[in-house]
Amino acid sequence: MGLPALEFSDCYLDSPQFRDRLKSHELELDKTNKFIKELIKDGKALIQALKNLSTAKRKFAESLNEFKFQCIGDAETDDEICIAKSLQEFAGVLQNLEDERTRMIENANDVLIMPLERFRKEQISAAKEAKKKYDKETEKYCAALEKHLSLSAKKKEAHLHEADSQVDHVRQHFYEVSLEYVFKVQEVQERKMFDFVEPLLAFLQGLFTYYHHGYELAKDFNHFKTDLTISIQNTRNRFESTRSEVECLMRKMKENPHEHKSISHDTMEGYLFVQEKRSFVSTWVKYYCTYHREPKRVTMVLFDQKSGGKVGEEESFTLKSCTRRKTDSIEKRFCFDVEGVDRSGVITMQALSEEDRRLWMEAMDGREPVYNLNRDSQSEGMVQLDVVGFNVVKKLIYAVETRGIDEQGLYRIVGVNSRVQNLLGLAMDPKTCADVELDSTEWEIKTITSAIKFYLRMLPAPLMTYQYQRSFIKAAKRDNQEARITEIHRIVHWLPEKNRQMLDLLTKHLANVASHHQQNLMTVANLGVVFGPTLLRPQEETVAAIMDIKFQNIVVEILIENHERIFKDMPVPGGGPANLQLNLQPRRRSTESKAPSCSERPLTLFHTPTHSQKVEERNSVVVNSTLELQQPQPAQAKAPHNNPSATPSSSAAVNHNSSGSHGHSLTPRNSLTSTDGDQDRGLTARQNSQSRPNSLIPGRQARALYACKAEHHSELSFIAGTTFENVHSSREPGWLEGTLDGRTGLIPENYVEFV
Repeated sequence: MGLPALEFSDCYLDSPQFRDRLKSHELELDKTNKFIKELIKDGKALIQALKNLSTAKRKFAESLNEFKFQCIGDAETDDEICIAKSLQEFAGVLQNLEDERTRMIENANDVLIMPLERFRKEQISAAKEAKKKYDKETEKYCAALEKHLSLSAKKKEAHLHEADSQVDHVRQHFYEVSLEYVFKVQEVQERKMFDFVEPLLAFLQGLFTYYHHGYELAKDFNHFKTDLTISIQNTRNRFESTRSEVECLMRKMKENPHEHKSISHDTMEGYLFVQEKRSFVSTWVKYYCTYHREPKRVTMVLFDQKSGGKVGEEESFTLKSCTRRKTDSIEKRFCFDVEGVDRSGVITMQALSEEDRRLWMEAMDGREPVYNLNRDSQSEGMVQLDVVGFNVVKKLIYAVETRGIDEQGLYRIVGVNSRVQNLLGLAMDPKTCADVELDSTEWEIKTITSAIKFYLRMLPAPLMTYQYQRSFIKAAKRDNQEARITEIHRIVHWLPEKNRQMLDLLTKHLANVASHHQQNLMTVANLGVVFGPTLLRPQEETVAAIMDIKFQNIVVEILIENHERIFKDMPVPGGGPANLQLNLQPRRRSTESKAPSCSERPLTLFHTPTHSQKVEERNSVVVNSTLELQQPQPAQAKAPHNNPSATPSSSAAVNHNSSGSHGHSLTPRNSLTSTDGDQDRGLTARQNSQSRPNSLIPGRQARALYACKAEHHSELSFIAGTTFENVHSSREPGWLEGTLDGRTGLIPENYVEFV
């Protein structure tokens, strides 16, 4: 029995029968709403189950694809080749099938879940809202009617007329709401016939398409399946024919094991426990060790039969000496010490028995202990940017590019730390560097790449220097990509010559690595993540420095993507015509080992410049480190960062003096000068400040946000919180001039805020 129709005329009668019919529609809507809600839940669960199934099948396919059959012998039959290739064929079919399933799953949300949710929210929810409004108006109308009927007939005629009109108004509004509600209810009942069923049909069509694709794949796979079946049968037949011969040989081995045991006088091998010191405790780790008497080479492989026979990394070194440990010198028995030529420190080993220790010591030409309390301990020092360092890095890079540039996860996968340090130690030692053969399989690619990163981390200062670390970060934070590239281009050419040469060598190599990202999966972004913290590590680890790591990565990405432009071309001063501007180089002392000056310290962290300030920053002498000398150009004066409300008069004064400076010979503050040049620079700064009385704002004060130590007699030293008097702009880019304790000098602009 279907739902009864709701007549609009019944809205005016509002009879019990009408209410009953309306109630049946409301119950049907509630039932439909619950069903759609449950269906959406089941649909999402189905999609998630399909995703999980697809993930599992893809993992299964990856496992098949990665497994390689290793046949016995140095050659394979055609049947064995076919069988070995079968797993990759299986994986290809499964991957192809799952690609189609993935497309179906991606469409399922659009064709099934979203339409159902939209119908439920837009239609059924709208009907529910209409019901709430209808119930509210019903109560309001009934209350108004009861109140109206309770009025006394003795009231004044005007009062009664007013009450009648109010009731009529409420009744009319109630009828309108009732009509709208009945219309909405019947509309939803009709809409669900197509808005509800159509998404289900589309979802089923996607399923049918997926199954049809599987049918087509099965037809294409049929030819290979036939060949594989024949190969499997041939291989089984050959196995049955040779099994008896193999079994016969096994019985001979059981009956006379000593006849088949290989014995060599030049080799000693077996299990030894090696003492490893970690933190405040020492542990004994089981290794399978091999010693070759002729080259005096010891090889250790981490291995324990109890752990399932998992083989660890292999370590090897050339034996220097072997000494027996006295029983009273160590709590373990059967111990002896060995030293390596190419490995620092003493290795304490424990044999399995006294006889086993004797055999090991005989093989290694061991001796009785002689204790030397003044034994030198070889300590690792910092590596340097010298000829040895350049040669080592070039050699390591050449090995990576010739052997493993297509290896997946290049530079992201790390090598064993002990092997990395061993490689770098051998390569850096003039005595052993010539013997290091990086084209040998002894050194894995991950060990070589980790050695490059370890070398860069062991430098006394990061390759891109502490001095310019903040400058690079500021450049990466610019809004415009071209502005970032231009600024980084300029800062790179501020670096010391050796640093820039090493950075050129490294980024050229990384650009080559990134060009093979289809094979090694190391995109420019991935390389930025790996090398950003190494090349631009901060001098002090703070929360702010950690938050800037992402900008370090951006700097490295820009260096890689624009390597040719940055390192082959000289930067254009200020990004404009070279004959119109003078490039102001960064301030340096005569020594390279000084701490970063206040001019290179961070800007105010929480300052947000206005739009006009951003424009000025991109074109001002502070950011671009340039000063226009040849022709005056009208431009806005740069307002102090923390005082965007600088007066027009002060701006005009600054602009006037800036445009008038082309007639004077200025010594740039940031140029590389001698001591005499520094004195001239301070004199010029004082003359400039005296020649601009209009730029002064009497009574202007500023407070220091950071501490700063002066590097020149024209600068002021101060601590955070210091208050300066008579602060005004200076001709020096990025500097203000102020008075502290009666002395006038220069103050970094971004280190103060006006009060």
